[in-house]
Order: sequence, then C-alpha cells, then structure tokens
Amino acid sequence: MGLQSIEPAGLTAPAMPPRPMVEATEVHRSRGVVRMLQGASLTVARGQVVCLIGPSGAGKSTLLRCINGLEPIDRGRICIDGEPIGCRERRGRFYALSEAELSRQRAAIGMVFQGFNLFPHMTVLQNIADAPVRVKGEPRAAAIDTARTLLRRIGLEEKADNYPRQLSGGQQQRVAIARALAMRPKLMLFDEPTSALDPELVGEVLAVMRDLARSGMTMIVVTHEIAFAREAADMVAFMDQGAVLESGPPDQVLARPAHLRTRSFLARVL
Repeated sequence: MGLQSIEPAGLTAPAMPPRPMVEATEVHRSRGVVRMLQGASLTVARGQVVCLIGPSGAGKSTLLRCINGLEPIDRGRICIDGEPIGCRERRGRFYALSEAELSRQRAAIGMVFQGFNLFPHMTVLQNIADAPVRVKGEPRAAAIDTARTLLRRIGLEEKADNYPRQLSGGQQQRVAIARALAMRPKLMLFDEPTSALDPELVGEVLAVMRDLARSGMTMIVVTHEIAFAREAADMVAFMDQGAVLESGPPDQVLARPAHLRTRSFLARVL
C-alpha cells in the first residue's frame, strides 16, 4: 500500500514569502584606514521605494555603489533578486566574478549619479539608445523606438536631436534617468540625483522619480530631499557611521524617530 498524505483535507502548505529584491547583510567596506561601511544591513522588497538619509560621510553612496557592484565589499553579502553581487557560491565557498559576469549583473541595475554623465558628442536620443544596442545587442531601430517612448515619458520628446550642452541641468538629469530605464533594469539606484541642480530645477527631476515610483519600480534613493522621502518612500532608512541605525515607514522614522542620532539629524535639516 502506497504512502498517503496525512495533510488535512482543504489545507495547503503555506506560501513561501516573496524573495526580497535587495538583501544586504552586515556589509563592510574600507578604503585604506577609513571604514566606509561597518555592518550595514538593508532589505528592500520588490516594488518598494526606499530613501536613504543621513549626514555626509554616513556611507549612503558607498552602499549604493556596493549594491551595484561598482565597489567590492570586504565582508558581508549583497544579493539582488536572490543572486549574490560580485561573487558566485560553489560548494560553500565564494569566488569573485569575472568582469564580463559582473557587467551582466550591472546591466540589470540602473544607476543615476549626482553628475549627469551624458556623452557630450552624442544627441539625447543617441545617449539613451546606445547602451541597449552596445551592451544588450538590441536592434538599433527597436532601441531608438524605446528611447523616443522614454523621452515622451519624461516630457523631453522635442529634445531628441539636441546635445547635452543645449539642455538645462534638470533636463540632463531626466535624460540620465531615461538612459538608465532604457536597459529595462529590475532595480533603480539614485545617488543624490538633485544635489547638483539649481533649486528651481529640482522639482522637474523629482516629478519623474515620483512617476517612476508609482509605476512599481524598485528604487533606492540617497537623498537630502526630506519632503520627497516623506511623500514617495515606502521606507526610510537612516544611516550614520557606515551602518543603518533605523528604518521604517516615513511617518515613523521622520515624525517619531526612535534613535537619538536620527532625532538629532532631523532636528537640523527639518
């Protein structure tokens, strides 16, 4: 007689919790004698918008660069969609990825920096369409169609044939966002995307980011724009001295912070 299930009728096994998009665990990173990250941990769910806040030198930008594989970590682990960044596990040991393998991982992670980093010799359209063709091998016609669609989305369709020098700083940053989106990333990282802009241009960039957040894109944003964090973030994480000291919903962390260091920081910036 075969074995029969003893599970009660009508009951099913509990569903596994969804895998986080980002899972950084006890991450350490030093440059020489300077400890940039000291046990930083952060978990970001799929579709979640997380804003990293904290004083300059807290390790926020370094954590982003480690998540994107632009900087190696000394200890700890970072996984994107369940895959370790920068290394591969084999029989309980970790091995560094080749540059080609690391480039493949980075292609799935969009990153927007403080500086716009557009190619000055390329038009706006070319800036957006170049990477999908060169890195992912997309047909040029399809990449150009995608670039035009993205330009409409960010309100700059009429600037397709302009060069970066002909755009305002806010327009250049919006193009930089479109360029990252053209690679169809699963995760978008923003490193103080408005810090290099004149105050009157900040709003147009934040509007694009709000639209992106509403679309369900997973985002980690390093920002000093506390109002944006309060409005757009699902979670706010406060960093200081290379670690995440406190995280939670905006109305908790920004209005009723539990950590003394968080309260001190917000008292100076609000």
